[in-house]
Amino acid sequence: MTGTEPAAQAIIDTTRPHPARVYDWFLGGKDNYPVDEQLGRRIAEIDGGAPRAALANRAFMRRATRALAAGSGIRQFLDIGTGIPTEPNLHQVAQSVAPDARVVYVDNDPIVLAHAHALLRGTPQGVTEYLQADARDPRSILEQASRVLDFGRPVALSLIALLHFVADEDGAHDLVRTLVDALAPGSCLVLSTMTADFEPANVRRGIAAYAAGGVTLVARSRAEVGVFFEGLELLPPGIESVARWRPEEEPEGAAPVSLYGAVGLKR
Repeated sequence: MTGTEPAAQAIIDTTRPHPARVYDWFLGGKDNYPVDEQLGRRIAEIDGGAPRAALANRAFMRRATRALAAGSGIRQFLDIGTGIPTEPNLHQVAQSVAPDARVVYVDNDPIVLAHAHALLRGTPQGVTEYLQADARDPRSILEQASRVLDFGRPVALSLIALLHFVADEDGAHDLVRTLVDALAPGSCLVLSTMTADFEPANVRRGIAAYAAGGVTLVARSRAEVGVFFEGLELLPPGIESVARWRPEEEPEGAAPVSLYGAVGLKR
């Protein structure tokens, strides 16, 4: 891995829950703090499907990455809103198919930065890079990522479980459009985001629990998710609950997963 070493004075706020660390707790990770576990337990009590949704979302990322590396031949990946590394990571999936794949991760949490330098190690043939940057500054991300990725060639842009932290009025659509506009034909947008279409009452209570912890969440309908893919060709099966996007085996149980996932191709 290349990149800048973590700043010695990076400050990790352990007094307030952080989405990446709560997500890590849902996935059974150990890189979280009591305040994150408290919020995670509160959400799980409200919505027992939340941990399952986190696992299903992670599995969606792996399936989509593998499909694009193997089926579409994409060799460049830009993952924004990376979160705390949880194996197998995106670069491990991509480079298991194509050892020469180039992967750039982007996040703005100091704890993610610290773990990225320790864990995100790719193949000798490929490149694995980490950028400390804010998702709300897409132009800066593109400028920095261009040192590793060739935007004249196809790139898989992954926005996994990111956009439900960005409201429409805060520029969610402009963020996606700026990023997609910079991509070459043959590139793909991989996106997952929260929805209240399946369990509206549970999701509303979960949103309230996050808000009490100082974290704002936005739930979007299928139609609202579709707006992010305007101008792109949705790959089959289109916009689906992440558990039902090309499952490797039939999803277990009837309980819905309150996250939509989809992949769009730029022609």
